Amino acid sequence: MSAWLPPGPRTLVGIGDDAAVLAVPDGRVVATTDFLLEGRHFRRDWSGPADIGHKAAARSLADLAAMGAEPSALLVALAAPPGLPVSWACELAGGLAAECARAGAHVIGGDTARADQVLLAVTGLGDLAGRAPVTRSGAAPGDLVAVAGPLGHAAAGLALLSAGLSADPLVAEHLRPAPPYDAGPQAADLGATAMIDVSDGLLADLGHVAAASGVRIDLASAALQPGDRLLAAARQVFSARTDRVACPGAPGPPPGEDARRLEALGWVLSGGEDHSLAATFPAGTRLPPRWRVIGLVQSGEGHPGPGVLASSSTASREPKPPAGITSPDRSGRSGGPRLAGDLACLDAGGAHVDPLGRAADRGAAALDVRVPAAAGTAVRERDVVAEDRPLAAYVADGSHSSLHLLGFRGPAW
Repeated sequence: MSAWLPPGPRTLVGIGDDAAVLAVPDGRVVATTDFLLEGRHFRRDWSGPADIGHKAAARSLADLAAMGAEPSALLVALAAPPGLPVSWACELAGGLAAECARAGAHVIGGDTARADQVLLAVTGLGDLAGRAPVTRSGAAPGDLVAVAGPLGHAAAGLALLSAGLSADPLVAEHLRPAPPYDAGPQAADLGATAMIDVSDGLLADLGHVAAASGVRIDLASAALQPGDRLLAAARQVFSARTDRVACPGAPGPPPGEDARRLEALGWVLSGGEDHSLAATFPAGTRLPPRWRVIGLVQSGEGHPGPGVLASSSTASREPKPPAGITSPDRSGRSGGPRLAGDLACLDAGGAHVDPLGRAADRGAAALDVRVPAAAGTAVRERDVVAEDRPLAAYVADGSHSSLHLLGFRGPAW
């Protein structure tokens, strides 16, 4: 595979020796590691080997950029079934090399082994070039919240792919995300106080920033409305769901443009794997056009804890919840004992919703959503699989959720 992975200018000793030697001009190394598992992060019947190489590289390279570093190199360990064609591995290497080239990095080594399924472990190395690292913990009240890169495109591509609509260009953005690597060092030079790449979804990842910084992040819904491409994708996905199985005793999927807008909005707020960069900047920072301001950092004092809130500037912009879902009242309570049952009927695949009692934030009932999925099945952006990641942090205040259920709060919230 080394023939498809040329060395870079900082590679002093590359592939073929016991270990690689990399020149580090700054004297500090930024390091990160990611797994990519077949059946969990990709399906070989959906993704070609070059697609998988691009995605594997992008996951680690985006982490480096999110620290304000310039990506330098990757170490890639590949485990694969013995019957996998050599040509498949070569195309994988080509995808890795091509994505590295976008970031100015190179693959400098790795390892191979046998396994029942394809597994990649990618270690990324980056150089700060004299900058201070930008962590998740530096956001301060008054900071601007901005994002560089698309939101919801990868999730929309996955939804389209799951619906059998592989021709839409958004599918390519799921298979080969294209993070804005140079925006990371740019943000550091602009004085970014905190930064993260959007891999798990905007709400989830900004939630990490809020928790690490001890602040509250308020997002403006007007800055996060889905664009024409996402709305068109939502229409296609809804049209393809004509054979959807309705949950007994519950209404079917909500019809009309509002429902499609909610679907697309869910991709923006909770869809992951775009690997765009979200950062906070001191108030008054003049940001380049690629950085879109989407909210503000507020003090966490006077609130039960840090978190991410989404609000609309006018009550008329609040989307209505889907039929059969009770809307929260202004006290933050979820309103009605049917909420868990309604949520459980939301997905034809059988989402299981466990009430977890009272949450600290706003006194609302927390929900932990688990969706059973067999190995190799498609996982939508709304689904939570093997790790059973709790969504309590994102639905506890009743203002938003990864399930696209609850409308934005008005200014009185």
